[in-house]
Amino acid sequence: MSSNPPELPSPAPGARRGRAARALDALERAGNRLPDPAVLFVVLAAAVMVVSAALAPLQFSEIDPRTKQPLQVQSQLSGKAITEFLSSMVPTFTGFHPLGVVLVALLGVGIAEHSGFINAGLKKLLAITPRALLTPMLILVAIVSHTAADAGYVLVIPLGAVIFQAAGRHPLAGISAAFAGVAGGFSANFIPSSLDPLLQGLTQAGAGILDPKRTVNPLCNWFFCSASSLLIIGLGWYITDRVIEPRVARMPVDAAPEQDRRAADLTPREARALWAGLGAMALCVALLVAACAPPSSPLRAPTGQLTVSAAPLMNAIVPLIFLFFLVPGLVYGYASGTFTSHRDVIGGMSKTMSTMAYYLVMAFFAAQFIYLFNKSNLGALLALKGAAGLQALALPSTVTIVGIIVLTATVNLLIGSASAKWALLAPIFVPMLMSLGISPELTQAAYRVGDSTTNIITPLMVYFPLVVVFCQKYVKSTGIGTLMALMIPYSITFLVAWSLFLLAYWQLGLPLGLDAPYVYP
Repeated sequence: MSSNPPELPSPAPGARRGRAARALDALERAGNRLPDPAVLFVVLAAAVMVVSAALAPLQFSEIDPRTKQPLQVQSQLSGKAITEFLSSMVPTFTGFHPLGVVLVALLGVGIAEHSGFINAGLKKLLAITPRALLTPMLILVAIVSHTAADAGYVLVIPLGAVIFQAAGRHPLAGISAAFAGVAGGFSANFIPSSLDPLLQGLTQAGAGILDPKRTVNPLCNWFFCSASSLLIIGLGWYITDRVIEPRVARMPVDAAPEQDRRAADLTPREARALWAGLGAMALCVALLVAACAPPSSPLRAPTGQLTVSAAPLMNAIVPLIFLFFLVPGLVYGYASGTFTSHRDVIGGMSKTMSTMAYYLVMAFFAAQFIYLFNKSNLGALLALKGAAGLQALALPSTVTIVGIIVLTATVNLLIGSASAKWALLAPIFVPMLMSLGISPELTQAAYRVGDSTTNIITPLMVYFPLVVVFCQKYVKSTGIGTLMALMIPYSITFLVAWSLFLLAYWQLGLPLGLDAPYVYP
């Protein structure tokens, strides 16, 4: 008889799926136990008031870098503090930096999206792509779709399935590639969008805890995000063709709805309107270049530079995003017949603003929390204590940055909103790393990597169930576990490779973006 122990039978596929399902259920229950982000800010604001009152009588040895005096926690439960809080509640909300920039930028993006200009451009890109380059082009289009808030989820992902099936490839591979580009590569984009000033506003608010005069350029991560798009396209291309497509090949495809095929085509009128819209956008770019070219251009800073924070051009980034989508959106809308009067245009803007109702609620409570956090000095205390602890550990700066990425990626499994997470984390991460000599711009870049890479593996992401439904149109047996299994290779690869890419980018000293140093001060 052989001395080797008998081999144990492998778990049945059903058992494996059962364990995966239980793990997903546990994750979903944990996420569901968290309050809504808006309520979370209310809870945190109350906690700040109580904790600040408890710590106010204590003396701390940490030196406040703003006053050069020992740091003092200010109670937010005193009569004076409560009166000041109530009297400033409205200006605190209306002056919340991300609020205005997001709403203004989305007015233009909303017109371009409502008119059909963005959708037509995405369809055209995919329609002219050779079969061999279909995967990278689909991921590129998914990345570009970030400029319009929901276009990637509601258009590019189902369109990816249609295009792949038309090319004789498995539609689930198309959905996976598109989902990886839209959500997994969320911050990999070479086209500025409303996300840039949104995160910048929160980063600047966090930096102001230690240095009220510190300014952050809205495009401080532009170069890094642009380079990251090439990384995500390359990785997504390899994973889709070499890992995902062989995996889904054994899944039988059910008949796809016929209307999906028709949705992938542009009518002749839409095609003409698209060229008109692109021409209008090119004209806008040409006019901007001509306006910036003269050394005496009013868009330049007094020193003659265009890309420093003091340059009027940088202060006009959000209005420029508004105009660069508004003008081609209008041209396309009237040329295609989507818009027949100015009422259609205003209706498109109104529709876009209606989608921001939840964001307005969340922004109100986030603004009040940040106000209390700043006034109490708890943010400064936490930053200085945390920085002292990290300095005592003597960890390399690279390890600290990787820790920020991993922590953000983990939190992202439970809190899907990029703005909600950064509103919570920026007041802690940004000043803490500033105390270690790491710039707010580098901290924000690390956050963006962690925030993107786990979007595609959390069922708590608002569009995750929608993607499952898209899959079920082609493979009816698809469930949450199926989609998770398809997306985990992307998520893990993106997290590891993108983190290493940021570290290499940093070590090479390549510019993160406009007016974006790596060190502070």
